[in-house]
Order: sequence, then structure tokens, then C-alpha cells
Amino acid sequence: MIKKDLQTIEKLSEGNGLLEKFYKIKISGVSTDTREIVDGNLFVPLVGENFDGHKFLDKAIENGAVACLWQKDIPLPDIDFPFILVNDTLKGIQTLAKNYRNSLKDIKIIGITGSNGKTSTKDIMDGILSTKYKTQKTMGNLNNHIGVPLTLLSLDEDTEVGIVEMGTDGFGQIEVITNLAHPDMALITNIGASHLDLLETVENVARAKFEILDGLKKDGLFIYNNDDKTIEKVIKEYNIKQRILNFGQKDSSDFKVELLEEGMDGIKFSIKENNELHKLHIPMIGRHNIYNAAVCIIVARELGISYEDIQKGLYNINATQMRNEIIERENFTILNDAYKSNPDSLLAALDTLYSIDGYKHKAVVLGDMLDLGEDIVKLHREVGSKIDSTKVEKIFTIGELGKHIGEAAKSNFKEKNIYHSETKEDLEASILQNIEKDTLILIKASRAVALEDVIKKLIK
Repeated sequence: MIKKDLQTIEKLSEGNGLLEKFYKIKISGVSTDTREIVDGNLFVPLVGENFDGHKFLDKAIENGAVACLWQKDIPLPDIDFPFILVNDTLKGIQTLAKNYRNSLKDIKIIGITGSNGKTSTKDIMDGILSTKYKTQKTMGNLNNHIGVPLTLLSLDEDTEVGIVEMGTDGFGQIEVITNLAHPDMALITNIGASHLDLLETVENVARAKFEILDGLKKDGLFIYNNDDKTIEKVIKEYNIKQRILNFGQKDSSDFKVELLEEGMDGIKFSIKENNELHKLHIPMIGRHNIYNAAVCIIVARELGISYEDIQKGLYNINATQMRNEIIERENFTILNDAYKSNPDSLLAALDTLYSIDGYKHKAVVLGDMLDLGEDIVKLHREVGSKIDSTKVEKIFTIGELGKHIGEAAKSNFKEKNIYHSETKEDLEASILQNIEKDTLILIKASRAVALEDVIKKLIK
């Protein structure tokens, strides 16, 4: 994490007003949340529509903050404490992060975006690259205009590779954060139906993701999914001057990937580089992970990592929870993919469920998919109609939108095998009452639905 004296922090944040007597005080790390502050932190109070972090300065100091960025239009407290004044604390932390990142001359920054697979890709990449380099990655879901600055400021000065996830739900957002991170390599995993409330079309989703190129270094590398039809269409709009590589199952791919075998122990796949075929195994379920692995392998090869070490790294993945997480209990097994959901990621999760052998029964627990624009009901019904009744026996839904999934599924399922609940308590009871022994249960919904609450009750 950033460890600098306050005189340097004032310079990096492009602030002013720090009293000279505080110049030599050193900060260790940055926090915007008083609940997470530890001794030595710089406190950055953010201002939103319904909150003002400046009101919590006392709590920040109590928890160990040694200095504070302070917004100039907020009256300065009459206390003997180090303040660095900035016009806007959000812009202040972004400026601090950008200048700190630029001061780390030897680090490589890998920027990752896409509709699905960003977090899994981040985790796989960290596993592979850490076989040779000191790496750090975005923690949790800190991938927006606040999270990316915090990620950059968490980097140690001796970190060799920083893996930075970049998310968006509208235009202009990735443009901001890619110019903070200034990546050496920029990756787009795929494009799907997500964030359509603001972006309206999948082509616009792609254009929002392509903003990552705005901050890519002039001598950087752009990597994209060669099998993605939306990327194939939209990339023609850009005059990309940086070097480009792609991955996919098409013969035209620079790195051609092919699924060989899948099961509960993960997936076996091959990847062809310069006509040389390499066979690998990744202990993650879901055939879509061959794409996530492929983009990581390209980065690894660019950084001089051998295929032998790549395989070691694939066995060293510290995966984020609620992404195809297997939770086994006496009478059933949960496939926990509850972190987020959209039509493409749900169909991929269903494919994963279908591919897993060894269970007498299979069921799905599905909730609302949010932020899908004016066709949101139609998209829920389309997914419901695509659930394979020869591979899934029972469907449990929750939420007004989730109900449409079940309604559409009635074209393929007997009505008695479709259960809808209005509350999480009723959903939990319905599952426990109707699930048979030796059932594999896929659980998936948008983040706001928080189906992990149901999972916690089920596994008690």
C-alpha cells in the first residue's frame, strides 16, 4: 500500500494547505470508510447525495487516521490535525491514485473489463502470474470510480504486477478509471446483455467496455475474445494503434482454445500458440472458464511465463466466493453462483449445471436479473424458456422478475415442478420441503437479490 510522508501526499494529490509541522508524518494506506480505518491511514471523506464523510472525522481519528484530505467548501474543523485541502475529495483520491500509480515505474498494470468473467479472470491471472512475480489484484468488487483508486493505492512499491478489474454501468466510467490505472495490457473478456437501463443495446455495452483503450499505454497490448460476435462488430469502429492479440475457438484466433473434458474436478482444455499445442487443466467448473484461462495465458506468455508454470498457477487459484462455488451438504450440493446474474451468465451457469455428472437430481433457484432495460421481462422469459427439462427437474424462483422465468418455463416443465416464493424465508422452506436427496442445486440472481442469505440458511 502507499506509504509516504504527508508532504509527498500533498504533492501527489495536487492539494494544498498542509501545515509545515506535519510534513514528515507518514501515512500507511488510504480509506474512505471509517469502519475500515486502521492505524496510519489517510482518511478521504467522500460526499454523496445522502451522505457526507466529513461528518465522521472524529470516528476516523479515533480508529487511527493520521491525516485527512478535506474538501475546501466544507468548513475546516478547529483542531490540531493534518489536513490537505482539495477542491473535491473524489477527484482528490483519484488524482492521488493516478500519480501514485505513475510513480511506480517498474510495475505492470493489467486492466480487465467485460460483461462476465472479470472476477474469475482476475483470480486465474493472479494464480498464474504469482508463480513468477509479486502480484496484487482488485479485492472484492472494488472496480468502479472509487474502487479502482483504492486498488491502485493498495499496491506496494515492490509489487511487480497489478491486476485491476474495471466495471461500468454507463458511458464515460471506464474512460475515467483506465486513465487512472494507465494499463500496460487491456483485456475484454466478452460482451453480453448487462447494464441496459443506461446503455440500451449490447453494442453500446461493447462501446462502454472499449473505453478501456483510452488509458492503454501507447506501447501496450489489447487482448479480446475472438468468438464474441458483438466485439467482432464493434471493434471495426476503432483505429487501435497498440498491438492486438485475441483468443477463442475459431481457427483465426491467435491463441486457439478447445475444451477437452469437464467434470467436478474442473476442465481440461488445449491452447494452441504458434502452432504448438499445450494441454492444461484448471480446477474450476464451467466450460466458459476456458476463455477466462486463455486470456490469462496470453498475459502470462507476454510476461515470459512457461506453460509448466502456467499449469502450476492454475492449481494455485484463490477464487472469489459466490462464483461457481461448490458447497456440499449431506442431502444436497449447492452450486453457488449467486453474486450476479444476467442472461448470458445465467445460460453459462446452466450449461455448467448440465455438464456435472454424479447427481440423481438437479434443480435451479433463480431470482431477478436487474438492469436489463425496457426488454427486462422479455429477457427473463427467454431464459426461462431455454431451461432444459431433460437436465433440470425443479425450478424455484423469487422476485417479480424471477416469476417470469418460472412462467415461461411452463412450456417445457410440469407446473408442479415450478415453485415461486415471495420471500427468502418462504423460498428456503420451499427448497427444503421439495428437494430430494442427492440433488445439485444452482443458485443465481443479481447482486441486489442477495441469495447468499438463503444459502446461509440452507447450509446451517
